[in-house]
Amino acid sequence: MKNLLLAFSTVFLLIACEKGKTDASKTSDKTDSATVSSDWKPVDTATANKAWMEFATPGDMHKMLAKSDGNWTGENTMWMEEGGQPMKSTSQATNKMIYGGRYQMSEHKGDFMGMPFEGMSITGYDNAKKKFVSTWIDNMGTGIMYMEGEWNAANKSIEFKGKMTDPARPGKDCDIREIYTFVDDNTQKLEMFGPGSKTGKEMKTMEILFTRKK
Repeated sequence: MKNLLLAFSTVFLLIACEKGKTDASKTSDKTDSATVSSDWKPVDTATANKAWMEFATPGDMHKMLAKSDGNWTGENTMWMEEGGQPMKSTSQATNKMIYGGRYQMSEHKGDFMGMPFEGMSITGYDNAKKKFVSTWIDNMGTGIMYMEGEWNAANKSIEFKGKMTDPARPGKDCDIREIYTFVDDNTQKLEMFGPGSKTGKEMKTMEILFTRKK
């Protein structure tokens, strides 16, 4: 594994260098400041290999995610607009760590307004960014939602922030926020916030209480 990562990082650096040479030759009439990022710093091979190894090695945050592996039942509450009546439903979720414990894949199934619902998320902890990262797709859209999150040790929660497509405003994204709380080993809570359809101000749009199946 170590040799593979070393080889990969070396190839990556070579490709990056060659690309840099190509780009530089195409823009030889420009100044150096225009062809090289202002925050670029040269990195030797040993340093690059060490960085790749640290980036690729699962840590404590990945182990914490792994504790959520298994099957869960969700009690869902959704609000379509400010002051609107909540809609209740249930769902099922299956979590599984993949790629050597680096990411957790979650598959969700349930019903939404009388229609079958399926969704999938990939969640991980980016060792370089020191943040959780997450993507989400489902059969109710054609976009991919991306979020980054900070760990709150006091509340045992991750607060994710990101953007998603707003179908009501073509070509526009809207800000979203999620708080994922690890209540205990068998209970988790997801709260989602987004802009209200009438005011555009943030409102709570969904809450799911997950209970581990035994």
